[in-house]
Amino acid sequence: MTQRFVCIHGHFYQPPRENPWLEDVELQDSAYPFHDWNDRITTECYQTNAAARILDQQNLIIDIANNYEKTSFNFGPTLLSWLEKHRPETYQAIIDSDLSSRARFGGHGAALAQAYNHMIMPLANLRDKRTQTRWGAHDFEARFGRKPEGMWLPETAVDVETLEILAEEGIAFTILAPHQAKAVRRLGDKEWQRLGDVAIDTRCAYRCNLPSGRSIALFFYNGAVSQEIAFSDLLENGEKFSHRMVGTFSERKHAELSHIATDGETYGHHHRYGEMALAYCLRDIEKHQLARITIYAEFLSLHPPSQEVQIFENSSWSCAHGVERWRADCGCRINPERNWQQKWRRPLRAALDWLRDRLALLFEREMRSFNSDPWTVRDTYIEVLLDRNEEHVKNFLQKTCARPLTAEEETRLLRLLEMQRHAMLMYTSCGWFFDEVSGIETVQILAYASRAIQLAEESCDAKLEAEFLEWLERVPSNIEKYRHGAQIYRLLVLPTRLDLRRVAAHHAIASEFEGNHRTHQIYSYEAHNLTYNQLRAGRILLATGHTRVRSHITWNQADFSFAVLHFGDHNLNAGVHEFKSKDAFTAMQRELQTAFERSNLAEVIRLMDRHFAPSTYSLLHLFKDEQRKVLNLILQKPLEEINQTYQAIYDNQFALLRFLRDIGAPAPQALVAPAECVVSARLHRLFSSPDVDPCALKAIVNEAERLTLALDDETLGFAAGRQISRQMDKLAHAPRNLAFLITINETLELLNQLPISLDLWRAQNGYYAICNQLCPSIQKSLLAGESGLTEWFEQFRKLGQALKVGMI
Repeated sequence: MTQRFVCIHGHFYQPPRENPWLEDVELQDSAYPFHDWNDRITTECYQTNAAARILDQQNLIIDIANNYEKTSFNFGPTLLSWLEKHRPETYQAIIDSDLSSRARFGGHGAALAQAYNHMIMPLANLRDKRTQTRWGAHDFEARFGRKPEGMWLPETAVDVETLEILAEEGIAFTILAPHQAKAVRRLGDKEWQRLGDVAIDTRCAYRCNLPSGRSIALFFYNGAVSQEIAFSDLLENGEKFSHRMVGTFSERKHAELSHIATDGETYGHHHRYGEMALAYCLRDIEKHQLARITIYAEFLSLHPPSQEVQIFENSSWSCAHGVERWRADCGCRINPERNWQQKWRRPLRAALDWLRDRLALLFEREMRSFNSDPWTVRDTYIEVLLDRNEEHVKNFLQKTCARPLTAEEETRLLRLLEMQRHAMLMYTSCGWFFDEVSGIETVQILAYASRAIQLAEESCDAKLEAEFLEWLERVPSNIEKYRHGAQIYRLLVLPTRLDLRRVAAHHAIASEFEGNHRTHQIYSYEAHNLTYNQLRAGRILLATGHTRVRSHITWNQADFSFAVLHFGDHNLNAGVHEFKSKDAFTAMQRELQTAFERSNLAEVIRLMDRHFAPSTYSLLHLFKDEQRKVLNLILQKPLEEINQTYQAIYDNQFALLRFLRDIGAPAPQALVAPAECVVSARLHRLFSSPDVDPCALKAIVNEAERLTLALDDETLGFAAGRQISRQMDKLAHAPRNLAFLITINETLELLNQLPISLDLWRAQNGYYAICNQLCPSIQKSLLAGESGLTEWFEQFRKLGQALKVGMI
């Protein structure tokens, strides 16, 4: 049996980007053409590692490999929650990979758990350490269907107390950086070998004996190779990667483990095509029997530690000063060339520590009426986070309290628990990692703090914000306009805070554009109109209504009266206030409608100010996704008019533009731009149809070629790729349909003539699946002389070449 083992670990994680009030990630234009950065990184990394391409010398795909099945990996629970909701196919591939890996690795799964929301554990108090560990383990078990054997510590930040909690919770091992090892000795020896100039041997597992009498296994990854993968060019060549991994073995006869750990995003996001280098590396090692691919749990079961280790307390993998990056101006930064200080880190942590401790006192006091052990209740609240189905939550509340609860008590209990959830989310490590306190990561954790403060006021009538702002005034910014954390909080956090009234305003405005005047699901809220009335005068509209808004998270609800005056474009005025009584609502409605029917719009506006001020709203107050949707609706008509103008220019000047291209003369941009817009729009319409008409596509392609149009629209490649993917799905249901196969080939041939970058990832997966399913039987039929298959086989081979797949 081989004594050489290779293990590659990927730490897959993104900081939570959810709006703390909406419980979802809003539109992020910086991630265009994707909806947000989670979406973009999933496409570039998480989904590609489930289907990584292995190429031959001609750059044709000869295999598609699932990297998760052969590597050790962990996913942050908050990221998995997002994937489950928004990219279920990728999410399921990750879950399934752990299941299939168990057959490969002697019953041990490839996945590790992670401390829940990437809190720096040595800087957390004992209660938070315990909850983070329990939430991470419970989340893992609920998703992967087994208890975790190992757990990833955020930033590998560690202290003995954290290891004690891992061991107490049944975690067998964790992974650390080599410089986190302080001293080693063989089991049974008395003398310790201090480590400093001499680095730890990373090729085996170590036992860390703990003060409680428990122990935990520790693996120290190869730092040099990990650094080369993350920050050098090692991922440019998969064969070079594999040789580097096996080049770390010694000539000794006992078992050795060559292993590395990096951010999982290294493979595809930070390094484009990094997932392909990883897949090739693993294949090369197996194909040439250079070593045995393993994971930590399997290696630990085969080769238990023969040495003991002590760790450096308060150390991590990404800060040379221990864990100072998350509490001090230690010099660690992203951009050393920018002369920015990080003196803000310590007072920011102090402010959050103050808030955490105040919230803890409130939580303990208010929970006494529900349960005598509030922190155990918090530990079990992960059950609700994993399943917010109302019946399931009610069962949790009944189990927690062992007595019937009123609706108000249910809401108060849920608010208290949510307050604690946000009190932990505000410690997400990314808030301190970067250079400036006004960065989006720090603003995000301040938003969690703001939500916790709001929940404390709603559940405990506690006023904490003013004093919290005093703490934030001690947090200096590098940017003059922000000055300090309190100003950042006021400018960047408070405008995003919302309550049920703001949700009601969103509902009132959005409903007029969506035409939905009954029930409206708004992220983690629901708005239901109990009364609605609408009057029109040409393009102008007046809507009045009585709506009930309810939170799916804390179950609090309230009734609101609203009125919306819409002038037919982006000019809109809305008013919302708490519903007082049916008589008051009827009187307000009558006044507004009377003025509107008299065409006295000035009076309508005056009345709305009188009834609703200062709670008036406009399109500016819509949440980002709905705002963009509404703006697209508003822009639809002017864009149609512009497109008609462009179409007229194109029709009238087509011959002239073609003549200029034919003689090689430069064409004025005033002629080229309309032509590109018209052709792009025609292609988008064609790609969005259920089936592409090859004749129509050929005509557009010929025009684009003749006019040498740039078609500078990066969404065209995605749209074309989705169309080919739909055709491949149809082919999968009838793979022997020769006519349809020919049509796909003709379509691809035409698309390849367009100046766009085709997204063929899904189509390639579809072809690969058909190959594995059908080609063996087809080849047998060919050898048997079955008639009619030769042309099909040639067309299928041609399709593979067009998709850059060389399977047959």
